[in-house]
Amino acid sequence: MKSIKIRLELNNEQSTLASKHAGVARHAYNWGLSTCQEAYKNNKKRPSSIDLHKKLVKEVKTANQWYYDVSKCAPQEALRHLDSAYKKAFKEKKGLPVFKKKGIRDSFYLEGNIRTENNKIKLPVFGWVKMSETFDLADIKNVTVSKMAGHWFAAFKVPYAIAPKQTKSNPVGVDLGIKTLATLSEGTIFENKRPYKKAKRKLAIAQRKLSKKYKKGQPQSKNYKKQQQKVAKIHYKIACIRKDSLHKLTTHLAKNHSEIVIEDLNVSGMSKNHKLASAILDGGFYEFRRQLGYKCEWYGSVLTVVDRFYPSSKTCSSCGIKKTTLKLSERTFHCESCGFSCDRDLNASLNLKSKAVSYTVSACGVPK
Repeated sequence: MKSIKIRLELNNEQSTLASKHAGVARHAYNWGLSTCQEAYKNNKKRPSSIDLHKKLVKEVKTANQWYYDVSKCAPQEALRHLDSAYKKAFKEKKGLPVFKKKGIRDSFYLEGNIRTENNKIKLPVFGWVKMSETFDLADIKNVTVSKMAGHWFAAFKVPYAIAPKQTKSNPVGVDLGIKTLATLSEGTIFENKRPYKKAKRKLAIAQRKLSKKYKKGQPQSKNYKKQQQKVAKIHYKIACIRKDSLHKLTTHLAKNHSEIVIEDLNVSGMSKNHKLASAILDGGFYEFRRQLGYKCEWYGSVLTVVDRFYPSSKTCSSCGIKKTTLKLSERTFHCESCGFSCDRDLNASLNLKSKAVSYTVSACGVPK
């Protein structure tokens, strides 16, 4: 299955209805959480999602008639999410679930007669809703609608067949960096747009204005909420630019190369360097690895991950001699042994390409 997420173009009436759905889902989740906490205090067994839903219909729905203004799927799925959150808390040690707040990750679930036609999608209760993109599909089982930076998005899954392996160009080594996002062994360079660095000053000004409008212990004003939306939109734009760059890069690699060789970067460890942490996280190295993993399966390519301790930058791609030290400021690699000289990122990518056959590990970094 392949996940699709498309922005919705809601009118005022549809936007109000979406907020109602998100509010009901949030109310049901918080009510269910409060009920579970009460059961634990009384040394009783935690009620399941089915038990909670029966109690919700009997006690809460009858007392709150606005529950009937939205689809029954919204509160029902919210209780399922609560049940799975408790299971993860005990099995995977994810931490106990907490109460949801209005305006933070608002979302709801719908199922039923859902289908798309050109740039419209038909949702239960909503009817036909405009989308920002054209997508043709006969039948969709369910959809999750979420809000981010003032925009509503619809996410759903569609059947997707993995493409058979095709004849593609030679294996390629990919070296991720800060100055350039990626340098390929074939010489192609992908620019690092650094969206956070470019918007950093604008974001700081917007956040400073937001902090001045904040009133501790009092209801926040409309001006505070307007400024909060401005800050959210800046963050949203930064995220969109970063995702766009990474999607274009990973799609290009998976479509055009039979094997992609990358390093198993320790991003959490690298980000502890406070001088480079911002630039490293701005590049989205972890997201690059994640996207490349599933896109290689889509397009029939092979992802090879070289051990993180392999000195790709210090090793000469011509003669194989390893340097003892290589400063970060040295942007050109020069080998004193054979006289080979080239860009240090290109040299690293060439070394990674040489490991395509001789050294193979799984996508998790564990040697095969």
